[in-house]
Amino acid sequence: QVQLVESGGGLVQAGDSLRLSCAASGRTFSSSAMGWFRQAPGKEREFVAAINRSGGNTNYADSVKGRFTISRDNVKNTMYLQMNSLKAEDTGVYYCASRRPQYYSESHRMGDYDYWGQGTQVTVSS
Repeated sequence: QVQLVESGGGLVQAGDSLRLSCAASGRTFSSSAMGWFRQAPGKEREFVAAINRSGGNTNYADSVKGRFTISRDNVKNTMYLQMNSLKAEDTGVYYCASRRPQYYSESHRMGDYDYWGQGTQVTVSS
């Protein structure tokens, strides 16, 4: 059983920064690619960013490229999402997810992830 716990969300103004964290336990952290997804009110959950097992390769949604940075620390069993230049449209619940360990690479597809955290709320006021 894998547990994923997100933290770092909050209420900020447009242009501010936040750093989200995802603490993982229950499975060897370095054996899983990881991802961040978000869900805005009234919308479907969408891909934000993903990172492979080693952290050497990343993938971003076009809407966050150049503003968000995903990273991981395989010693601390933690993944991060540094969010800069936040916009009102970045508002939503942010979820971290762990990909099935047979896959080395990252993925933008929700169905490729088998464990999810409970989410952390990010609200950006304009």
